[in-house]
Amino acid sequence: MTFAKWVFTLGGLFGLLMITPLFFLEERMAAMAGGPLTHPENYYGFLSVTFAWQLVYLVIGRNPAPYRPIMLLGALGKVMFAGLCWWLVAEGRLDAQVALISSSDLVLAALFVAAWWRTRPA
Repeated sequence: MTFAKWVFTLGGLFGLLMITPLFFLEERMAAMAGGPLTHPENYYGFLSVTFAWQLVYLVIGRNPAPYRPIMLLGALGKVMFAGLCWWLVAEGRLDAQVALISSSDLVLAALFVAAWWRTRPA
């Protein structure tokens, strides 16, 4: 159980460190994308949902056993995001640097699955 506590607590903290600054960098992110954001609600919606999931990971880290089913949902979200980033790179719609950064989510997904496995009922 200690492994799951560490994995989800560190995963949540890492996510908060990565996501929180983006709330204050809309103009910079827009400039990197080549102009103003045409749908800021999508930008802030993504950030808000992602921020909330980091809090879910911190809750799981406090007491993993009752939240065991949610662990796999967290892993699924990580795999989907990183996978979609690489798909967009393959289509020429996203810079590979973004996909490389998102690949840290694949590591976290593997750790989330390992934590899920290690917290299985006896």
